Amino acid sequence: MENENLIIEIDGAEAEDLYPRLISLEVEHDIELASMFRMHFSLLLDQGGSWGILDDERLRIWKQVSIRAGLAEADEVLITGYITHVRPLFDDDPARCLLEVWGMDAGVLMDRQEKLKDWPNKKDSDIASEIIASYGLVPDVEDTEVIHDEALSTIIQRETDLRFLQRLALRNGFACYVEGETACFKKPRLDEPPQPVLSVHFGSETTVNRLNLAVNALSPANVAMFQIDRSSKEVLEAEATASEQTVLGAADAQSLLAPGLDPAQVFASRTAATGTPEMTTLCRELYHQGEWFVEGEGETTGNQYGHVLKARQTVTIRGIGETYSGVYFVSHVTHVFSDDGYRQLFKVRRNALLPSGSEDFSSTSAAGLF
Repeated sequence: MENENLIIEIDGAEAEDLYPRLISLEVEHDIELASMFRMHFSLLLDQGGSWGILDDERLRIWKQVSIRAGLAEADEVLITGYITHVRPLFDDDPARCLLEVWGMDAGVLMDRQEKLKDWPNKKDSDIASEIIASYGLVPDVEDTEVIHDEALSTIIQRETDLRFLQRLALRNGFACYVEGETACFKKPRLDEPPQPVLSVHFGSETTVNRLNLAVNALSPANVAMFQIDRSSKEVLEAEATASEQTVLGAADAQSLLAPGLDPAQVFASRTAATGTPEMTTLCRELYHQGEWFVEGEGETTGNQYGHVLKARQTVTIRGIGETYSGVYFVSHVTHVFSDDGYRQLFKVRRNALLPSGSEDFSSTSAAGLF
């Protein structure tokens, strides 16, 4: 078994003396939420009446924290952020007194001031690049194409920069998140090579302790939108009835409909758009969101898997039958370090069933593919 590495740095210096007091540590990544960390330390009362690390300046709010983890000699940065919450917990039994330390990634800096601002004649991606750069972060921004002409409509911001960017990202089908010194505003990369295979009930190659799946036939639906053009007063129409995102299998939701059963239909309402291009984009991305009709959650340990599983990327899962084995998108990972070792709790989703034939299920001693 490989050694599991955990490195905590505060204000650029490793906090080696805090490791003996560390009870547990969690780092959470999610496609819809800011990344977070939680640390639990034991509080010990000495003979002089001091609680030790309770007064440690390194564990005060707004200290910068970097957490790295990995196996053997390799490690990866799980999160770089700031301490935002500190909670001392005192129990009748001094041995059960704890110090909880919470924090978030650098996105928290963009979520502190609500603003009222107009953004005329700009694309959503232009706005994202400008806001991200203003915080000293490196923008990784995908072009959104549609320019919002102030003659028709001007984008108004009435929230913090982070919540504003998340709102713009949602209507474009993008993810908005911070990784280290980079802030991303782009679509999930479903066509990139998957992470190393996760194996369920695969003999000596098993890497997953548990996995639960759910298939929801009611999620997929065609999307349409109607709106009156403010200048010409004509009725504008847009719809999405087919996918434009990468399908992670051979059978998508449309192909699984029973004979004679029409696709579900929803209409986007209470949403204003500047014209047909923006309406089309909105319908398309709502359609894509509904396509994720297979969801799962599971657990693997660091030494079993041998890798750091990352959210916002794909992973191949095998050992769960031909229908369900294949490539999944990782929507959430919680990295947990405790006396039990290094565990990774994950959530995955998929917009298809059955392998497409392009998956790599290979292993040096695999007994089968599925």
